[in-house]
Amino acid sequence: MKLVTWNIQWGLGCDGKVDLARIVDAARSFCDADVYCFQEISHGFAAHDGHEDQPAHLASLLPGYAAIFRPAVEMRNGDGGPQLFGNMILSRLPVQQVTSHMLPWPATEARSMQRQALEVVVAADAGPIRVTTCHLEYHSHEHRQAQVQRLRDLYEDAAERARLAFRDASDGPYRTLPAPVGTIICGDFNIEPDDPLHAEMQRPFTSDVPAFVDAWTARHGTSPHPPTTGVADHRQWPQGPHCRDYIFISGDLANRIGDVAVDVETTASDHQPVAITLDA
Repeated sequence: MKLVTWNIQWGLGCDGKVDLARIVDAARSFCDADVYCFQEISHGFAAHDGHEDQPAHLASLLPGYAAIFRPAVEMRNGDGGPQLFGNMILSRLPVQQVTSHMLPWPATEARSMQRQALEVVVAADAGPIRVTTCHLEYHSHEHRQAQVQRLRDLYEDAAERARLAFRDASDGPYRTLPAPVGTIICGDFNIEPDDPLHAEMQRPFTSDVPAFVDAWTARHGTSPHPPTTGVADHRQWPQGPHCRDYIFISGDLANRIGDVAVDVETTASDHQPVAITLDA
């Protein structure tokens, strides 16, 4: 199973042009993934998307992939039209379940917006895998802290729920699915590797649920994580190249990591895509 996560900045490249076809071409050239996790998808915010339905366009660019978009932000413009901004997962593996989790949005004076984690369960060769993609708040450590805790709680609850004896084999909404063999949480966390929240994501749970590990570290040891932003866009990122996008995997998947890589060449977004290969 191959997965790519990428904050595509609504297709805005470092040349100032919005081009979703370029995003998809770059993503597929980097990794012919089974699952693409994209953040910052826009529909109805004309300054970003130029009145284009970006979720529909991305779906058309990846035929054969199930396209799941869920907004973190959902507003209405003056004419009552939708304004949506959120995350998207495109999977050519069968999708068994979709859940949209709204993340904490503390009432502080920090510039902020509603954040969301989009979760799907996909049927991989080795069994079902839970994939969650997210984009945490940029402007506030307090918000990110609450959001990291929520991600951990959601995972721990789901892992414990999957162990319950209760099973429903009906075709109704109470139907239970086979327990996932592992979990991936990926996306733009807006934290750097030395941020305490990076370690917090990997802190062991009080239950016996497998802890998360940073897939890059699990595969490459002490080798520094390549930069995932600030590589070419020095206007938005005057501090230069640094890392804020990660793939965390549950410990029960760690021995299946075949490779983890970052495309540090593309300038199709202000962020760089990150890919993981899991062996069967």
